[in-house]
Amino acid sequence: MKTPASTNEKKTCPRVGITGGIGSGKSTVCRIFNEVLGIPVFDADYWAKELIRTDPDLIQGIVGIFGPDAYTPEGEYNRPFVASAAFSEPAKLAALNALVHPAVEIASRAWHDRQSREGHPYTLKEAALMVESGSHLHLDLLIVVTAPESLRIQRVMERDGIPEAQVRARMRAQLPEAEKVALADFVIVNDGSKLLTPQIWAVHQKILNLSR
Repeated sequence: MKTPASTNEKKTCPRVGITGGIGSGKSTVCRIFNEVLGIPVFDADYWAKELIRTDPDLIQGIVGIFGPDAYTPEGEYNRPFVASAAFSEPAKLAALNALVHPAVEIASRAWHDRQSREGHPYTLKEAALMVESGSHLHLDLLIVVTAPESLRIQRVMERDGIPEAQVRARMRAQLPEAEKVALADFVIVNDGSKLLTPQIWAVHQKILNLSR
């Protein structure tokens, strides 16, 4: 178990991160944790989109980076415009991440505290770029979901209806799977041959034992 970020914080149940490369199936794993075991899951990617849409400070910061075209006249986030600008100018992408990731972390902590007060034994924070953003450093434990690269490519091609070249381009934006596995406290293999539920149950029991 990792050392908590601050020893002065009020003790809560463990915050557990779960991540994996694109197409690894981490969302499927999270669904089993939630629906079968009752563990609350914070979807960081979903909340990032919500905060970008609704948080006044974040909106102001994004407009400061990308200009007024970052939002439509109706106030909706202009995702295609921002994505095009961010990925063509790495400095703007870095500035965007520097705004969004801390905002999501604050929301995640508040959400976790609520779940802890309700008596849950631990919570899960799901994020695609958890290691890349450094947000795993704020968590107590890390689960990494893995799958062979060829299977991951096939899954994303079928799921998103995109060619292999686009999937590989997305993969290049993420750290290699081996680097994430090296940081993991637990690894769940989602290769289609090993049953997921027994692996998840084993990890669940180990987390419960560590948090006692």
